[in-house]
Amino acid sequence: MPLSWSSPVSSSSPAPQAAGIEIFGAAPAAVAAERERAFAYLKALGLDDVVEILDARTNDESLVRLRLRPDVAAAWTPGFDTTGLRPLLDRRHPADPGRNLEREIVVAMLAAPVAFRYPSHDELAAAVRIKRNIVQAAFKTELAFDTEQAERPADYWTYAEETGFTVLPGKPLIEALRKASQPEDSGKLYSFSCYRATEYVTLLGIAQELADGNPALLAQLQKRWETRAIMSGLFHDVFLREYGSMENPLPPKYYVPGDRLWFRNPDERSADAEGFEGSWVFYLGGGLFNNFWKHEQPFTLTTKCVEIYHWRDGVYVDDAGKTRLDESIVEDKVRASLADPAEVERILKLMVRLREPRGVYVDGGCIDTTRECVRWVCPGTADLVIPAA
Repeated sequence: MPLSWSSPVSSSSPAPQAAGIEIFGAAPAAVAAERERAFAYLKALGLDDVVEILDARTNDESLVRLRLRPDVAAAWTPGFDTTGLRPLLDRRHPADPGRNLEREIVVAMLAAPVAFRYPSHDELAAAVRIKRNIVQAAFKTELAFDTEQAERPADYWTYAEETGFTVLPGKPLIEALRKASQPEDSGKLYSFSCYRATEYVTLLGIAQELADGNPALLAQLQKRWETRAIMSGLFHDVFLREYGSMENPLPPKYYVPGDRLWFRNPDERSADAEGFEGSWVFYLGGGLFNNFWKHEQPFTLTTKCVEIYHWRDGVYVDDAGKTRLDESIVEDKVRASLADPAEVERILKLMVRLREPRGVYVDGGCIDTTRECVRWVCPGTADLVIPAA
């Protein structure tokens, strides 16, 4: 049955520009109570004046939708571009800049072209905190690039081929993840791939939230990581929710701080070099994406696209017949291009386009059609289920 929205907005108002955030449930009174809690939260952030609230009912579900007013969305996130939100929020809330990362996360969600759905305000608030945790951890994470070797702090981790890297019994998972990924904690850079690094940062953001919000689930997570790591496709299935699709792609500049994303290398030859098929990163907010190799030099969309574009210039085949990249050549090419505005414009026209399907290298860019965020984690509503080892 289609949703029938009731709204204070008149019929002459602009067409809705965002799906925003949805809170749903079977009982209308319970959803109404969650509606009030969510609105109180937005008011505490100073965002109540830019939000539109709409209520709906199907045969078996009550629903409240919170989204940016269409006129605000058009001004703040034109074409769903969220990369300019931080300066706007800094100007709007100069007396409280410490919460502007949180505000940026919430506003980006309110502007979402695909609804973020939650069964309670608690799940919404937990999702925002996890995204904030991930941003803060991603800012600090730095690795030694090595596609063939992997290492972890020996006083926290051990390795076996059948279980992967596991945490030593009695060593807290949160500390172990920090030691492995944040050189300010360990004093050393450890080698592992950017994909695995995104798993560690995501897991850290989740574990930090569970420490206060769901200790029982954290205990399950701790026990699992002392037994067998969850990695790759299973990690995605257990912990993450993907939104957008190849059929219904997200807008190229729609990003929520703390969400994981992939930049594809659209050059077939250099994509054959291990570690250069693409780049897994987090959006940090403020138009920045984290840099796992130089954490104090995050990427902008421009610098990330220019770097990936020039991977094609550093490709070579070594004496063993393996495709590799000479990163010094890439760095020189990037430096030269960034000094030439016309060249930057040319490269961005090629790169800031949606990627093609896997295996296709014809006329696509590097922008993925989807993003990834964490599943629900609160007691009673969590859909993040830790599988038995």
